[in-house]
Amino acid sequence: MNRGNLKKLKRRLLTLFVISVVTSCLAGCAGLKEATRGVMGTSTKILEEGKAEAVKKSFQIDYNSCDASIRKTLKRIGAYIYRDDPEKRMIAVYLSYEDTTPVGIFLTGIDAANTQIEVSSPSKYAKEFIAQKIFFAIENPKEAEGETNEIK
Repeated sequence: MNRGNLKKLKRRLLTLFVISVVTSCLAGCAGLKEATRGVMGTSTKILEEGKAEAVKKSFQIDYNSCDASIRKTLKRIGAYIYRDDPEKRMIAVYLSYEDTTPVGIFLTGIDAANTQIEVSSPSKYAKEFIAQKIFFAIENPKEAEGETNEIK
């Protein structure tokens, strides 16, 4: 093998190596990102996986008004929003600053005037508590204003 062919071979191997490293990094970024969130305690994977057992209800309210009502309710009851993902149409919250039980609230616009809400959590109590507060506030907006913000 002459020097010219050896240089070409080295260059091709180096190019192949660089492409392999870049591909591996890009393919592993999503997993790395989720692993980092898991360590930090901000992962929403368990909430997304729990959607099958979520408390679900549809309301005759447009998506944006529903989203605003949910956020207002969460603030009123002292829940802490730790992740807001508009792409997944999800709000991830802890029951409070002290109680870091995760709860995921997923919104789906059914049509211009109707929205479905799904509340997911590994904790049955947390899921039902947040769902009850949100559903009551949407169905009874005036009464919900006077509701206490106690988390029992």
